[in-house]
Amino acid sequence: MNNKLVRGLIPILVGMLIWFMPVPMGLKAPAWHLFAIFVATILGFILQPLPIGALAFISVTFTALVGVLKPADALAGFSNSIIWLIVSAFIFAIGFVKTGLGLRIAYTLIRAFGDSTLKLGYTIVLSDLILSPATPSNTARAGGVIFPIVRSLATAFGSEPETSSRKIGAYLMQTAYQGNTITSAMFLTSMAGNALVALLAAKTLNVNLTWGLWALAAIVPGLISLIVIPYLLYKIYPPEIKKTPEAKELAVRELAKMGSMSYGEKVVAFVFISALILWGTSQFTKIDATIVAMLGVAVMLMFKAIEWKEILAEKGTWDTLVWMGALVALADNLSKLGFIPWFAKTVGASIAGIPWIWAFLILIVVYMYAHYGFASLTAHITAMYAAFASVAVTAGAPAYLVALSFAFMSNLCMSLTHYAAGPSPIYFGAGYVDQGTWWKLGFISSIVNLIIWVGLGSMWWKVLGLW
Repeated sequence: MNNKLVRGLIPILVGMLIWFMPVPMGLKAPAWHLFAIFVATILGFILQPLPIGALAFISVTFTALVGVLKPADALAGFSNSIIWLIVSAFIFAIGFVKTGLGLRIAYTLIRAFGDSTLKLGYTIVLSDLILSPATPSNTARAGGVIFPIVRSLATAFGSEPETSSRKIGAYLMQTAYQGNTITSAMFLTSMAGNALVALLAAKTLNVNLTWGLWALAAIVPGLISLIVIPYLLYKIYPPEIKKTPEAKELAVRELAKMGSMSYGEKVVAFVFISALILWGTSQFTKIDATIVAMLGVAVMLMFKAIEWKEILAEKGTWDTLVWMGALVALADNLSKLGFIPWFAKTVGASIAGIPWIWAFLILIVVYMYAHYGFASLTAHITAMYAAFASVAVTAGAPAYLVALSFAFMSNLCMSLTHYAAGPSPIYFGAGYVDQGTWWKLGFISSIVNLIIWVGLGSMWWKVLGLW
């Protein structure tokens, strides 16, 4: 039987099985039936018989067709402002790539700091960090901007896959990838799924994770991780080459080819800096983060830094709008129909008597390492965030501690495998790091990040008065 057909039948059969099971006590039929559709959708995301945008579209259509949701409720997710924040941030990324501003930033940093392999590692993750607030596709950021630079640097030092990977290429590949894992967690707009996390936190925990709050909560553990991880990899997976004066020479040559900043680069740089300022001061200006992003897009369009046809051609942007809008509608209505509160209460009763700190730690560790079974951060978030976070809060854990910890682990779990997220196959496919080594380094990095973000991070959030 055709492999895609099998992968398509499995979600349908599982969904039907749940649909026709007796409705559990305490739930109404619409809530249980929506749960069946939700589970089938997540299985579809994992098995991917069709692109996730197509699967999400089919799911939200089916919920309205069979009367589980009214059409207005099924489509309500597309009006959510956070989704349009992510769409606008995707368009920001078009400006970075089209004008070459992203490459200029990276090469400028390498020219300034790239005279040793360790400094080069830090420079690569710093470049990623600078780009991350305006690039919600971590695949585009890591794969489209950072990866070509890393690959060029490896070649410049005679480091090729298999034959001479440990010279410098393997270290740089792992550092760039693990750095992207961290930067993806640091801003609401640095990974597309973060918007879904914020929406689920608001709907299920009544916690408002704004752009500014997310960035403030992430800044301390994030910077610590960005300092620790490149150095840790340098020690446990050392490159053979330690000094890299050629990197500076490469950066100088590339910058010379680029010439002085173009008009488009200046416009994008102005918009990006202005957006960061407005996002960071929203508590004073009262300007919504989505409106700030949309204003940035409008300015880039008015001043011709980007063109509307380029936005229309950016398939990933509109694909994200479709699957995220559909998922938001499904998840929101699961909560409204009472499934999430029922689930949290039911599972919470089973762990009654366990101190909340232990319940929380068990749940966060299980949530983190469950990602061995996922090839998508979005599928992981959709399947587990609301349920696990609700159970943790029901057990007595502070809501903001739970919301933030699970939010950040939703990104940091991508350190684990070579299929964990969009950037994974790009870096693994370069051939510099074998699978066994990738998994070992990923597991070590995950433990360190878990300690930093939940351990030290929770102390920082306590200082901020969040719990």
